[in-house]
Amino acid sequence: MTVRIKVNVAGCVGHARCAAVAPEVYELDENGFNVTAEKEVPEALRAQAVRGMRACPERIISIEQEED
Repeated sequence: MTVRIKVNVAGCVGHARCAAVAPEVYELDENGFNVTAEKEVPEALRAQAVRGMRACPERIISIEQEED
């Protein structure tokens, strides 16, 4: 299974909490704004993806699990 992450990058205000708890999943620009608009990650990184989603104060991250 893979996990699809979707981020409303326009809604990011640069807290960088997602990448602080899940640096292997979320990518930031040089100013600390999330640039991970949409990304597939392996099931092994699912827990990190969820932690990053929950850490976002703006709630702009969503996660969907997909069958391979």
